[in-house]
Amino acid sequence: MRATTEAIAAITEARTPEDLFGVGAGTSDAVRAAKRAFHRLAFLVHPDRVAHGEKVAAAVAFTRVAELYERWQVRSDGGVRFVGAHGEYALGALHARGAVANVYRSGSATVVKIPRKPNANMLIANERAALADLAALAADHTWLAPYFPRLVDRATHVDSASGQTREVDVLAAMVDGFVPLSAIARAYPDGLDQPDYAWMHRRLLRAVAGAHATGWVHGAIFAENVLIHPELHGVVLVGWSFATRPGGALAATVRSGTYPPEVRAGLAVSPETDVYMVNALMLAMLGDRAPDPIRAFAIGCMQDNPRLRPTAADLLEEYDDLLDRTYGKRRFRPFAMPAHLPDLQPTMKGK
Repeated sequence: MRATTEAIAAITEARTPEDLFGVGAGTSDAVRAAKRAFHRLAFLVHPDRVAHGEKVAAAVAFTRVAELYERWQVRSDGGVRFVGAHGEYALGALHARGAVANVYRSGSATVVKIPRKPNANMLIANERAALADLAALAADHTWLAPYFPRLVDRATHVDSASGQTREVDVLAAMVDGFVPLSAIARAYPDGLDQPDYAWMHRRLLRAVAGAHATGWVHGAIFAENVLIHPELHGVVLVGWSFATRPGGALAATVRSGTYPPEVRAGLAVSPETDVYMVNALMLAMLGDRAPDPIRAFAIGCMQDNPRLRPTAADLLEEYDDLLDRTYGKRRFRPFAMPAHLPDLQPTMKGK
């Protein structure tokens, strides 16, 4: 079972309790989140339910996760605060769990992003550099600002028990009303209607074109890293930890990601890498409901040779023309959300 194998690997690789359960904040929400994580992991690796070939590894993992959880409970009774260059931030409830970092609420205006392992500090540095360049671009082109996370402050966390250092990013909160595109995909397993996804794709293309104007390749354009505000038709591209400059390989990848050929081959990436990924995401979100003209458009943007793919900036006008030809004059289309959207907590790749 894949989930069991991944749980065993996560427990085995964990060096500190925080790697599995986050930095203890001493709040009831944080305690409940850690308890849920422990129960899930313990269930997945319980020797009585795993396949015969995994029983030995599962038994070891089951014992270890219990020990780590006990250590986490001891550490989490005092709360954690970070002192940054511009303020002090209390750690609140877990908001999202990404591939390399956890995001916690910190009051109503900010969230803090902490890598689960110190060796991911370099990825946090990547994100800081990318977000700084994006903020500089948005200062001159204010219409771009809503498409990106905003870096508010930075801090350093030193684990009192292990002495390990983790770099911490403080970001402006984007909590109320936003949901991850991955949760919307689970709510619409047969795919979205193209007119519903059209405004999401248009705004995502704008975000990607803006990133390329700053000389960054995002490299992790997955549903988990796209936040949607259904009511306001808002789109925010998050998960900038894996971002890199064109001409080099991606800083990191995730096993479950859909990547273009150059990434799978470990070759240099370019802005056209993101073009492939954003269109692959569109096809995944539409599924079998993708109209033929839209599918042909996306496939044309996903050619194996990056040099044959269009730029994101060029696609802005081309996509609008395609929509006009296919659907006629554009109008505001309210996005109908299901009454109960599953799994609202984002789990971000490349984060």
